[in-house]
Amino acid sequence: MALRQLLPPGTPAALARAGFPTIMVCIMTHPIPEAQLHGELKEIFPGVHFVSGSMKMGPFKFSRNMVVLVQGERLVIVNSMRLNDDGLAALDKLGKVTDVIRLAGFHGSDDRFYKDRYDAKVWAIKGQTYFTGANPAKGTVYFTPDAELDSDSELPVADASLYIFDTSPSEGILRIEAGGGTLITGDSMQNWATADRFFSWFGGTVMKVMGFLRPHGLGPGWLKACKPSTDQVAGILELDFDNVLPGHGAAVLGGALEAYRPAVG
Repeated sequence: MALRQLLPPGTPAALARAGFPTIMVCIMTHPIPEAQLHGELKEIFPGVHFVSGSMKMGPFKFSRNMVVLVQGERLVIVNSMRLNDDGLAALDKLGKVTDVIRLAGFHGSDDRFYKDRYDAKVWAIKGQTYFTGANPAKGTVYFTPDAELDSDSELPVADASLYIFDTSPSEGILRIEAGGGTLITGDSMQNWATADRFFSWFGGTVMKVMGFLRPHGLGPGWLKACKPSTDQVAGILELDFDNVLPGHGAAVLGGALEAYRPAVG
């Protein structure tokens, strides 16, 4: 049973009146999400593993992805997604989780799980916050990352670089050398050609109507909410990549630069 269910009505306000700091109130009343339906970890390139699963938001479900980068005996998680017991057992066979990188300003709900389980260092793009609700301007901060990243930061991943969109909230793309150049993205670059098995019927229907289900595109919700500049979006084409491992949708293996060129412009 979640901690929230064990607390009586009005508890957040009562804790605040009792003098608990706001962040402690949020942690105590904002439990770590349970694991949701997901697939198996698959090695896309040597030392690069990819897994897809479900994300429940309100009345509907849609799919999301996590990437695990093997760095010797260390594991770096990008776009975290809580795994079930079998998934965690498979993860542990790959190495020790030491770091978590958050790329998307509207992601990160499972980062705290890996912090608690592995004492992993959580990295977030500078300007991102962990907030309750769907609006970072109105939500309350419930968690603080261990470190903030900018384009000049030393990354916990070898031979990698970070491309940052100066938006609110901020967003990043992690480029790694694997596969001749691979971009790991959050909400910025997506590849939802169709609703996959991790969608609910309602989620797939809504996403189709809203224009989210299209291959090799920029996230419609991200464009509307964050309003990246034309120059920053165009800069994607200068990143020298052949593959994209998106936060949402199928992995694009080979020919990704040309596949995304029409959407990026």
